[in-house]
Amino acid sequence: MDKDINITIIDREGIKHQVEAPTDMAMNLMEVIRSYELAPEGTIGICGGMAMCASCQCYVLSNTELPEKQDDEDAMLSEAFDVKDSSRLSCQIPITHVLEGLEVEIAPES
Repeated sequence: MDKDINITIIDREGIKHQVEAPTDMAMNLMEVIRSYELAPEGTIGICGGMAMCASCQCYVLSNTELPEKQDDEDAMLSEAFDVKDSSRLSCQIPITHVLEGLEVEIAPES
């Protein structure tokens, strides 16, 4: 089985990026966004991926099956700006094979 999956990420400028994300490095979506430098440094993942800020909020555009929101993610999104029904914290989405074809848009910087 291939260790990389294909993900589409739309940055805050509206530019669509097709990226490959490794499934064998225990990364989350926020770390993939940071590794491809798709958001200015210091504007995403400010809390380090602990679901304690909403700087990594993204909108899920595809019908990809994601892990269920945990209470801390739900609580953080309830206090965030620009939240939509499809909002998720990218730090809470582990990169696994089931995410093949995932499409997300990075939420505006608040």
